[in-house]
Amino acid sequence: MKKILYLTDLYYQAKGRNYYEEDLFLSGILKDYFDIVLCNPKNSSSFENDVDLIIFRNTGSVLNFKEGYDSFRERVKSNNLKTFNDFTGKADMCGKQYLVDLTLEDYPVIPTIDDIKNIDLLPNSDLFVIKPKDGADSIGLEFLTKEELIKKDLNKNILIQPAIDFEYELSFYFINDKFEYALYAPNKEERWKLERYVPSIEEIGFAKRFIEWNTIENGIQRVDACKTNDGQLLLVELEDLNPYLSLLELNEETVEIFINDLVDAIKNL
Repeated sequence: MKKILYLTDLYYQAKGRNYYEEDLFLSGILKDYFDIVLCNPKNSSSFENDVDLIIFRNTGSVLNFKEGYDSFRERVKSNNLKTFNDFTGKADMCGKQYLVDLTLEDYPVIPTIDDIKNIDLLPNSDLFVIKPKDGADSIGLEFLTKEELIKKDLNKNILIQPAIDFEYELSFYFINDKFEYALYAPNKEERWKLERYVPSIEEIGFAKRFIEWNTIENGIQRVDACKTNDGQLLLVELEDLNPYLSLLELNEETVEIFINDLVDAIKNL
């Protein structure tokens, strides 16, 4: 039976979400298919070479253990460790520079720059958002007027975006390149109160475009988007490191399909 090291932080506090509940639930199911042990990512190094696969799950923001995370990634590369997700992604696992790159490549993303000199590339807006490229969970997020933005001393590690007026946020969840389900927050003031969303073929195509752009062959990804008031979908972020899945808010049938696809994906590695 395949031996799995399941990395999670059961004590991480996240606004509106109980990460530990999801990981206890998911690992509790996976133990019926694999030999599985849970471990905090800060303590994983002495176990990594004794397992067949490392699953990187709800660890919280890697900013909280940046040095350890960088060391882990180096060990993955140098020791040829097999991981799920693959550490080959170009999105959140590498920071948020990709939002700037995708803007320049005319992908449907919230327009993003990292240099105030390029402010003309952004649409006019009463408010702008700045956030660190390596941020997560709204860490370092600020709303500024254009005048405040121009006066602020910004470094190259900061992203600049217009504050988009949107109808709601929605997320598309994938295992490898297979679409699993979608959820949305009908009340944008309560973004973690999610409900099932039935996307159109075009909306799934929107999300798949980013899955295809990314270079992950094996893993779980979440495409976060917003629907603007004129009906356009724009990418907010592509979470390809440790996406929260909201599994406990899904119906039994959806969870069963997701688990079956996940087990198959792990077995096929």
